[in-house]
Amino acid sequence: MLITSSLFFSLLLRFTSVQESSLQYIITAISFITLFAGGFISGGKGKEKGWFLGGVTGIIYSIIIFLFSFLGSDQLFSMEQTIYHVCYTLICMMGGILGVNLAKNN
Repeated sequence: MLITSSLFFSLLLRFTSVQESSLQYIITAISFITLFAGGFISGGKGKEKGWFLGGVTGIIYSIIIFLFSFLGSDQLFSMEQTIYHVCYTLICMMGGILGVNLAKNN
């Protein structure tokens, strides 16, 4: 879901006059929603330790983004980006917890 939305927004930014600053909150919201869904799915599939599975999902996402940023642009995370990625991991953990609890009820 993140790859599809990233492709969509990159094409939107490239071929229209839309500025990145006007889409910042929309992109952040979509990131939170898709990472919550990723944590939910990983917790539901694992059926136990949802906080751990969701956390691993969030950490893997952050590592991939860090590698793209560092290897592509030679930039480390800023303090703001670090806070975002900690929040992404927490959102994934919440999704994992909910996924485990809903999977156990079924």
